[in-house]
Amino acid sequence: MRQNIAPTKTNLLNLKSELKFARLGYELLDQKRNILVIELLNLVDQAVDYQDRVDKSLAQAYESLEAAALAVGKRKVLNISSAVNMETKVDISKRKIMGVSLPVVETSFVEHGPYYSPLGTSYWIDSSLEEFKKALELMGRLAELKISIIRLANEVRKTIRKVNALDKIAIPELTESVKFIVNRLEENERDMLILMKMVKQRLENRKESSNI
Repeated sequence: MRQNIAPTKTNLLNLKSELKFARLGYELLDQKRNILVIELLNLVDQAVDYQDRVDKSLAQAYESLEAAALAVGKRKVLNISSAVNMETKVDISKRKIMGVSLPVVETSFVEHGPYYSPLGTSYWIDSSLEEFKKALELMGRLAELKISIIRLANEVRKTIRKVNALDKIAIPELTESVKFIVNRLEENERDMLILMKMVKQRLENRKESSNI
């Protein structure tokens, strides 16, 4: 890089400005990386917890469904399930972490009852219905976490590449270029000083010769 830059004061000022900007960019990106990593680890912990909760909730829901089938029979459970009039609503909004857009999933239910008469049914039917609703809410939250983890991981990867590029390539090259120009300018100043002394000495010698 230094071989393509003329050793002038203007270029030195420009390079120093670029170096200052690169160092500032490195600091900001390094802070961004740290914040993203902390948030990513937090979401991973939450995802592990929600995955466990989803598994347990689904297991409980299916256990309740099986108990209902044993209590009133599979045919009646099927008839009752076809009578369920419930609207599931999934609202997806977004939030931002360091410029990264992350989803926010909210699951709600609108019931248009009554779906069926409670006479001749079982407690397990209501129980399984509530358990499946709970499982759906948890699954929505789990999906939110998994998508957020993927997006944050991608952003962390990009940020790390930028940080490394500044730290390993841009900043060292700019530092070397600044050092090169400073050395050349100092060398030129020394050469100029020596030249001025030589010129001064010649002038003095000529003056002495003319006085003889």
